[in-house]
Amino acid sequence: MNWIKWSLASGKADPAFLDSLATQARWLANRLETHLLGNHLFVNAKALLFAGSYFTGTEANTWRRVGSQLLEREIPEQILPDGGQFERSPMYHALAFEDMLDLHNLARCFADCREDGVHIGIPGGKERLQAMWRWLLIMSHPDGGLSLFNDAAADIAPSVQELDTYARRLGLEPPSDTGTAHLQDSGYVRLQSDRAVVLFDAAPVGPDYLPAHAHADTLSLELSYAGSRVLVNSGTSLYAEGLERSRQRGTKAHNTVVINEQDSSEVWGSFRVARRAFPHDVSISLREDTQQVSASHDGYVRLRGNPVHRRSVTLTDHGCRIADHIEGSFQRAQSRFHFHPSAKVSVEPCGSQGECHLPDGQVLTWRVDGGRAHAEPSTWHPAFGITVPNQCIELEWSGDHSCFELRWGGSTDRKIP
Repeated sequence: MNWIKWSLASGKADPAFLDSLATQARWLANRLETHLLGNHLFVNAKALLFAGSYFTGTEANTWRRVGSQLLEREIPEQILPDGGQFERSPMYHALAFEDMLDLHNLARCFADCREDGVHIGIPGGKERLQAMWRWLLIMSHPDGGLSLFNDAAADIAPSVQELDTYARRLGLEPPSDTGTAHLQDSGYVRLQSDRAVVLFDAAPVGPDYLPAHAHADTLSLELSYAGSRVLVNSGTSLYAEGLERSRQRGTKAHNTVVINEQDSSEVWGSFRVARRAFPHDVSISLREDTQQVSASHDGYVRLRGNPVHRRSVTLTDHGCRIADHIEGSFQRAQSRFHFHPSAKVSVEPCGSQGECHLPDGQVLTWRVDGGRAHAEPSTWHPAFGITVPNQCIELEWSGDHSCFELRWGGSTDRKIP
């Protein structure tokens, strides 16, 4: 596809180039990744449509027809009504958005019906592209980067800014409603106050038949304040099978609750999930000065005592409160909160409060109820091959509930509902 883009833009195509390109298209046409499905088959179909549009003749007509038929089937399956890519990874969504923009661009280049009667187009048209653009912006932080839910990392997909520029160049209207939102089909929620953004995961781990890029991160969240990331999921630095891949996919690497030292979804291998968490009872309350999301998940009911994790996240102009409760019996529970590497975290000897110093000099305070907290070293993986030391506050529960509060703007004396 990249060679075809280059040729269409430059007008260059010598015989050796054309011969190689046709050979590759023939090879692909006989080896579609129907065993992997998902983004693999999507890109196969896109490539056939590109080759079938670029070349002419009977063979090219077949490539174009097969690619078009596959996309007509896969686009409604893989792009959810709220615009999200169905694997629930912001990185794979960004890749899919680029693919869809490319298809829209290709349709503009070959606007007329070809000799076999096959039109090039996108099911859902511009409305689907607008929804994907909105989803991308909602699931991004104020620093312009992607959130790190499921398999997600920087420098794989085009940046949010690059995709924004591409969409505008194609004449699409930028979405305006990218503040507080509930992406109901995907399952994610964005809360946004004057200076803070919370991104909350009330999503299934992915399609039931394709959890390859899932993490055990149900009811996790990320938080930014004044443009700086504060709470971060641990990200993804590798796909190779092993202990580190399992750790990065595990619940402990995310800002949520661990029960009995188990993962909320049973991740195994590099790209597999066995018994997995399903969110339920998702509700959102929006008032003038308070935004709240609540949800539960059943990922731990497989354990003795059938524990159910319930979480409520409340955002105001002066802080964020994360309240957790476990219904059912359990032996041990911990809440984990991973801070961005640029945030310096302290814990007072009492284990119930401390401070978080941001790089711009601002100081946030935090406190806990329902247990005792301590800081421990962790790692953040914003891109493949990258490991950055950071700090994690681990709250060891003393009962069946706990609470973690972050406060800012000198609001230490104000109670968050």
